[in-house]
Amino acid sequence: MSRSLKIAFIVDPLDKLKAYKDSSIAMMRAAAARGHAVFTIRREALTWRDGVVAARALAIRPMPDDHAWYEPGEETVLPLTAYDAVIMRQDPPFNFEYVTATWMLEHAVAGGARIFNDPRAIRDHSEKLAICEFPQLAPTTLVARDAADVQAFIDELGDVILKPLDGMGGSQIFRVRKDDPNRNVIIETLTHEGRRTIMAQRFLPEIAEGDKRVLIVGGEVVPYSLARIPKAGETRGNLAVGGRGVAMPLTEREREIAETLAPILTARGLLIVGLDVIGGHLTEINVTSPTCFVEIASQTGFPVAGLFVDKLEQVCS
Repeated sequence: MSRSLKIAFIVDPLDKLKAYKDSSIAMMRAAAARGHAVFTIRREALTWRDGVVAARALAIRPMPDDHAWYEPGEETVLPLTAYDAVIMRQDPPFNFEYVTATWMLEHAVAGGARIFNDPRAIRDHSEKLAICEFPQLAPTTLVARDAADVQAFIDELGDVILKPLDGMGGSQIFRVRKDDPNRNVIIETLTHEGRRTIMAQRFLPEIAEGDKRVLIVGGEVVPYSLARIPKAGETRGNLAVGGRGVAMPLTEREREIAETLAPILTARGLLIVGLDVIGGHLTEINVTSPTCFVEIASQTGFPVAGLFVDKLEQVCS
C-alpha cells in the first residue's frame, strides 16, 4: 500500500506493557515498519462533546529495544475520525467503564471513524458466553448462578471447570470433582452466594496437551496455534499463571472450528479474534485484546503482526 496511514491504538499505560511479548506492540512495530504513523490513546482520555468523539493521543516511534521500546512524539487532541484506523486493544476487566468506552466508540463509528474491533461487536461478544452461539463446537457447558443447578451439573459430569464470566488470564478458575470436599465453598465464592452468574464446563483432560490459542486476523486463519501447556500440578494453561507456550501447526479440527467461525465473526467487524480450543472443543472467543502474536511469530516465523497490517491496509484502502 503506497499511502501512509495514521493508526491510533487504545492501550493500557505504555510503561505497563511488556514489549518482549506484547501483541499490541508487535502490531505497532509492524505498522511503523511499513511507514505508517502510530499513535497511542488511553481509554480514560476518550471524550464526547457535541456529537464528536475525540481523545488526547501520543505520537510514538516504536523501537526494537524491549526496554525503551518507543520514542515519544507530540501529544495532540483530535477527533477519532482524524485517524485512518483506531485499534481498540484495552485489556479487561470488562467493567462498566469498558462498556462506556464501547458506547463512546460506537458514536465515533457512526460519525465515520474506523474502529477495530468494532465496539458494538466487542460489547456483544462476552468472551466466555460467546460460545453459547456455537454449542456444537463447545464442550458440555452450563451457565447459571443458582447453587443447586451448579451442584447438579457437577454430580452429573463428575469432573468440571468453574469460572467467572469476567475473568482473564486464568483468574478464579477452579477444577471441581464430584467428591471435592470444598465444592460448596467454591460455588459460594464464585457465585457470591448466588448473586453472580458463572460458567461450568466439562473438564477436558486434553488440557495436559495445551489450551490452544487459534488466531483469526481479517478473516484469515493463522496456520499455527500457541498451545499453553500447564505447569506440573496445575490445570490452567494460561501464560499468566505459569503455563508454557509452544507454537504448533493447527490440527484438522482446530482449522475446522476456526474456518467455521472466521466469516461469521469477521462480518461483525471483529478484525482480530483469539479462539481458545482444548481437545478440539471451543472454550472461549476472545475479542478484546487477543494475544500470542509474538510467541507464534518467534517460534514459527509466521508474521502474525504483518498479517494484521496487511488486513488493515486492505480495509483502509
